[in-house]
Amino acid sequence: MADQSEETMMEEEEMARQSQEPEQRSRAVVENIQPLPETRDLVRAENTQMLQAGGANVMQSMALHHTEGNGNLAFINPSHCTINIVQLKPGATEDVLPALEKLTASSKQKQASDSAVKPTDNGSVQRAHPTKDPAPVAAKSCRKVQFTQQPQEMSDPMLAPHEEAMKNGETHRRQHTLEEFAIDHFRTLSSAVKHRTRDNLWSHTKEAIRQPLIKKLLNNPEMAEQACDAFKAILKYMGDFPTKRSYRNRLDNDLSVKIFESPLKNEPLKDEIYCQLIKQLTDNKRKLSEERGWELMWLVTGIFACSQTLMPEVKKFLRSADNHLSAECRHRLKKLVRFGQRKYPPHLVEVEAIQHKTRQIYHKVYFPDDTDEIFEVTSGTRAKDICQNIGQRLRLKSSEGFSLFVKIDDNVISVPESDFYFDFMQYLMDRISRTARPSREGSMAITYQVVFMKKLWTNTVPGRDPIADIIFHYHQELHNLLRGYHKCSKEEAAQLAALQYRVRFGDDKSEFQNIPRMTKELLPFDMIRVMSPEEWKRAIVAAYNQHSGKSRDKAKIAFLKIVYRWPTFGSSFFEVKEIFEPSMPEILLIAINKLGVNLIDKRTKETFATYPFTKISNWRSDSTYFHMTIGNLVMGTQLLCETSLGYMMDDILTAYISQMLTMELATS
Repeated sequence: MADQSEETMMEEEEMARQSQEPEQRSRAVVENIQPLPETRDLVRAENTQMLQAGGANVMQSMALHHTEGNGNLAFINPSHCTINIVQLKPGATEDVLPALEKLTASSKQKQASDSAVKPTDNGSVQRAHPTKDPAPVAAKSCRKVQFTQQPQEMSDPMLAPHEEAMKNGETHRRQHTLEEFAIDHFRTLSSAVKHRTRDNLWSHTKEAIRQPLIKKLLNNPEMAEQACDAFKAILKYMGDFPTKRSYRNRLDNDLSVKIFESPLKNEPLKDEIYCQLIKQLTDNKRKLSEERGWELMWLVTGIFACSQTLMPEVKKFLRSADNHLSAECRHRLKKLVRFGQRKYPPHLVEVEAIQHKTRQIYHKVYFPDDTDEIFEVTSGTRAKDICQNIGQRLRLKSSEGFSLFVKIDDNVISVPESDFYFDFMQYLMDRISRTARPSREGSMAITYQVVFMKKLWTNTVPGRDPIADIIFHYHQELHNLLRGYHKCSKEEAAQLAALQYRVRFGDDKSEFQNIPRMTKELLPFDMIRVMSPEEWKRAIVAAYNQHSGKSRDKAKIAFLKIVYRWPTFGSSFFEVKEIFEPSMPEILLIAINKLGVNLIDKRTKETFATYPFTKISNWRSDSTYFHMTIGNLVMGTQLLCETSLGYMMDDILTAYISQMLTMELATS
């Protein structure tokens, strides 16, 4: 109420200022009352008769509009270019009707002899006979505001919009509201509250709500409380609720989480959030508040949809809204219904993007050859969409087997292809934030990279897709070679080192002298001491001369063709400690590839067991172990390993078995 009084005082001061400026074309004359804030909504096109005369639109007769419930009457007098706004006091509707004849007498002599206009209960208009002396009644029962304009000014702001609408064959329409929807679905305000606040449940307010808008939530105290908390968060985000801290800060994502988290867990709250946002965008006089409200509408139309009951109202609101985001919100909502809804609140990147007035979000993706590309990511982008876009951009023959990975410190986590990208990132950040320690300022800076790599090597053959070989396969296999995971001979090691040298230096032989100091960069870790540095130099130079004339790219493919002959080609390697079977080496090297799960002696590189995917019946993992059952669940072989990479082993095994089942289903 204090806010309303302050706004009323400001409007009085503004009108007083305008009345003291004669050079102004428009002035407001206040007669013993305060101006009505509803004036803007009282004059409607459907209550005026427009004629085309002399190239300009004119109003043929005085127009009357009665607003049901508040007793407001609006008159437009084209002869005097005035708008008369009359507000009836409570219970004065019947008394003031005879006074209408006197107010309309100035329009035309013909109308002066007609009956006065009387609004009926259902909002229609009928005639009523005037009394002998209506002036005293009008003085007692009415409050009037008269806005006087010059003829030219009257034509511009009042007639031009309708003229333009008629020119385009359109009819003027106001922004759609939830007024009718609220009759059947919203809780009811008591008469005392209505009289005290002059408020309703379907238009903007600065006050927090103590109960949800939708009446069916009243029977669920927990969801009712969540609805009220969400509305308070909306008020804070839009700047309508006083708060001590700035929520426009880069790291202040908590408000959007408070607004959207509960509806994602409780379906009935989705309609409540849509209703709350439409309410706060209806008759909102504060431009900044309205802009922030549309930010939330943009976010919600990319996260979840409302019910089919509310959907027509939401669509009408978005179609009628005069905001640059309304069309995009409609498009986002349409995609949301078609392609599925999110599981997590908006990611911080999404919130920051709309706050900075940009809806295009780009993300850098890194490749194994130390290059990177920028790709657009939307609220509806899934991991598989990014993979397909990368494949098309790089002109790969197929993106099959590739995956997105998020690299955080030493952890590399695969993004499930069916997950929404921002959903997975939000999940990942939430999980990390539970264990990460905040800085002295209270914030947490999480640095990560998104990497695109080959994950499943089932159909990978060197030479079939040269671009994939050059950008991905070579660099991923080089990493495994230098770590000493493959078993190879001295001759193969020299050949592979020579091809690496050609990839790095081409035909430049000036670096031969540095080969003894480059053995760690060219040879498997466990083979460096098999020969002396000078012996390795001679072997590598001799192998280099055998590949004379090869380009860098062809050298990469030749490298892959040698590794392809090994059973460990295209493997994901994991060093683990076996703690269940005494007959096995304590330190195992597990290689998961297209052949299955391979158990390798880390010291000798001998493979002493290979378990095809068809034989694996069960597997699970935790932060400290990986467990797998081969064969019968009761009598089968058990493999229990101590490792911090169990989540990665679980993921790669699941991916290979899912691919196998999909291929079997496609061929059956």
